[in-house]
Amino acid sequence: MPVAPHDPRSAAAQDKAGVLREALPWITRFHGKTVVIKYGGHAMVDDELKRSFAADVALLHFVGLKPVVVHGGGPQITSLAEELGVASSFLGGLRVTTPELMDVVRMALLGQVNPEVVGLVQAAGAAAVGVSGTDAGTLRVRPAVGPAGEDLGLVGEVEHVDTTYLTDLLADGFLPVVATVGRDAEGNERNVNADLAAGAIAAALGASKLVYLTDVPGLYLDFGAEDSLLSEISVDRLEEMLARDELHAGMRPKVTSIVRALKDGVPQAHILDGRVLHAVLIEIFTDEGVGTMVTHAAGGDEGVLLEHDRPGGAA
Repeated sequence: MPVAPHDPRSAAAQDKAGVLREALPWITRFHGKTVVIKYGGHAMVDDELKRSFAADVALLHFVGLKPVVVHGGGPQITSLAEELGVASSFLGGLRVTTPELMDVVRMALLGQVNPEVVGLVQAAGAAAVGVSGTDAGTLRVRPAVGPAGEDLGLVGEVEHVDTTYLTDLLADGFLPVVATVGRDAEGNERNVNADLAAGAIAAALGASKLVYLTDVPGLYLDFGAEDSLLSEISVDRLEEMLARDELHAGMRPKVTSIVRALKDGVPQAHILDGRVLHAVLIEIFTDEGVGTMVTHAAGGDEGVLLEHDRPGGAA
């Protein structure tokens, strides 16, 4: 019969061993599987969260998963645009992108955010490689329009994802970090919403999971009402909410992306609070999970399911 350790150090070691034991089935299940993580929100601007995210992604890589990080850079674009005196506005959650603002997008994403994320992941020990959506024709886009057909300028909607470069990097043991700038048929660079790009990339790669880091605990039936936080929801129910305009405007691109990705074969998507340290690891490697999980069939999706009600959040 096991004897409980009296030494505090032994007890702490037992606790750590328990965490590793809980993680083992999930590590085994997802070993060799591709996980696409859309990196955004406060996790991109808080130094502690940035380092924590990079270390967590490196850990996924080391235990045999194949993470692909997809990022935009909303706060950085806004800040740089203000600094340079370039106007910026939004329609339907998408940033209207003039030629002047496209220069800012390029500087922010390719000159600032992407190198920083790559550097942090490399500092955590994983071999990260920065990728622009324009590299090797990875993101082929067409002009995007607003909710009522408005001209959004140099905004692109993903038309095709050429996975050749990404799959080659993954096969060679690298961790791709993708900046969402795409190219249209005329050769123009276009600003691509990172939420939508992440979903398209996940579907094209046949990813096992699609994960979004946000600044909210998950998806709400009534935005901001804590008792309406959903722990699990089916993609069909989510599509209904989207069609009925029941979602907060800032969540629409994420939800649109999730619906498309799951309809294209991605098994699961997760909306996580990126302000929570190790949210990605908790979701993938523990029984409880956090945030909102979207699946092809969710037993309780007609109502509210709080965190403790979800059976096996990482399943």
